[in-house]
Amino acid sequence: MRKIGFIVLFLMTAFAMRAQDDVNFRVICKQQVTVGEQFQVSYELNGDGKNFEAPNFVNFEIIGGPYYSTSSSIQTINGSVTKTSTLTYSYYLRAIKEGEFTIPAATITKNKKKIKSSTATIKVVKSKTAVAGNDGNGTTAVENDAFLEATPNKRIAYIGEQITLTYKIYYNIPISDLSISKAPSYSGFWTKDVTDNNGVLQQSSTIKNGQEYHVATIQEIVLIPQKAGILTIDPLDITCIARIRNERQQPRGYDPFENFFGDIMGSTFTNIKKDMKSQPIDIEVKSLPSKDKPNSFTGAVGQFTFTSKIDKTEMKSNDAFTISYTVSGKGNIELLDIPRPVFPPDFEVYDPKITTNTKNNTYGISGTKTAEYVVVPRVSGDFTLNPNEFSYFDPVKGKYVTLSSDQYNLTVERSANEGNTGIIYAGGQEAIKVVGSDISHIMSNPKFGKNQTLLFASPLYFIILITMIAIFVIAILLYRRINKFNQNQVLVRNKKATKTAKKRLKDAYNYLKIKDQNHFYEELSQALWGYISDKLNISRSQLSMDSVREMMTGKNVSEDIVNQFIELLNNCEFARFAPGDSDKKMEDLYQKGIEVITKAEKNLG
Repeated sequence: MRKIGFIVLFLMTAFAMRAQDDVNFRVICKQQVTVGEQFQVSYELNGDGKNFEAPNFVNFEIIGGPYYSTSSSIQTINGSVTKTSTLTYSYYLRAIKEGEFTIPAATITKNKKKIKSSTATIKVVKSKTAVAGNDGNGTTAVENDAFLEATPNKRIAYIGEQITLTYKIYYNIPISDLSISKAPSYSGFWTKDVTDNNGVLQQSSTIKNGQEYHVATIQEIVLIPQKAGILTIDPLDITCIARIRNERQQPRGYDPFENFFGDIMGSTFTNIKKDMKSQPIDIEVKSLPSKDKPNSFTGAVGQFTFTSKIDKTEMKSNDAFTISYTVSGKGNIELLDIPRPVFPPDFEVYDPKITTNTKNNTYGISGTKTAEYVVVPRVSGDFTLNPNEFSYFDPVKGKYVTLSSDQYNLTVERSANEGNTGIIYAGGQEAIKVVGSDISHIMSNPKFGKNQTLLFASPLYFIILITMIAIFVIAILLYRRINKFNQNQVLVRNKKATKTAKKRLKDAYNYLKIKDQNHFYEELSQALWGYISDKLNISRSQLSMDSVREMMTGKNVSEDIVNQFIELLNNCEFARFAPGDSDKKMEDLYQKGIEVITKAEKNLG
């Protein structure tokens, strides 16, 4: 009996020693990748183990991991059934520099003994030589499974001509949690976001490079170049969560049912963070031709019509009338200026009210811009308002076009108070006159008081006279000061910057209450861009992230406030595409908008 027990013990010990000899802990990865490529590294152990210790991937960026998975297979040979199991720890890495590197070993404890895996050598090259798909070593490349592409509708344009830039994501793997991590500065361009998807990506299918993809438009931007030359649009960076399949070499006799049920339960898929970047784009911008450029050209580029409207042509002197000039069409409608008409010298003209209405879509920006004038004729007579000219450059025709408004003939009748702008005293009773009236003097020998005392030359007479002269002088001084203030447009814009921004923020808050995302973000963005444009006297056409940073820094605004302002501009542009609670995002951005404008005002004064 002892002999039999000894034999059994010997056989068990020999089996255990053989089992230890059969331990296989190996690393599986590609042999070659490109800089920036994401790839999978797996540490695979036959059997069970615990206390996995990860290596230090010093030459690579860890995108995700470690991810733990187990599998088993059943093999039948000559009626003998053998079951094997495999334990796998996976990482997703990104190659960050060229060279030949070692994928280091990991350690794990099996049967109370710490064992070390094999190592592997991987070559990182500059040019893309790897092919997307399974490489035969148990990994699946995701480089071409999802990518971002930027497409302009034209690569050659004139200064002021619209360019529509579309960002699309192509994918054939499940993706989620899409967000923009870094937006281009669009240096040299005036920009406007015309994306119209209400935060929901519209998907479709297409064939690209011989492969079928789902495709969705991420963003559409209208660019209007402001200077000539080769302008480069930097890449747009986005991140998402990609759900990819964990693949490995299948051992002989693998269980197909395990693979089938593994797919259903999702155990053979892993979620990893994936970064995507669009390609940089060069745009050739041509200067507008100087030949045949009309004097009335003020920078309008596109296709436009020009009309005018007057509310009346017959009136009395000192009665106001309104006349408006409207530009309609497609082009840089928000940036153009409507030429100021020429009015007769005896007409008082107030600053025009400018109204802009635009429609934004994938074909660009179109709409109307109106300048409405309030005019007061001070004298009677017949007058002619000559046609006002508006010129624009048509990039399709490659030439300038000049349009004219209607001509208006005005009949101004004399009113009872024509020319009554003040009282002039030239000395003597007969010399007191009302300017512009038919009265050459007032009533002679006026009486005043109960005792019929003469008003003329009395103390009260001189008090009234001095008071009127003082009021007249003060009025003249105030008029000159206000006129000088209004002529200094830089000072006017600076003083009105905060007031205008507050109005925009109030409009944004109204849209916040009704949860209108598109109009909310537009008003908040306009409040920020408008404030900095007015405060720093930068024209809207020259605004960019770079120019804002440069000008604010030049005004000794603290770097912290500058960074907050730039970050808020970026967040405002792209918040509607980010995942999460849209109401909370809008509320947070609104509060940040108030805070950053308040801080900027304290610094800029």
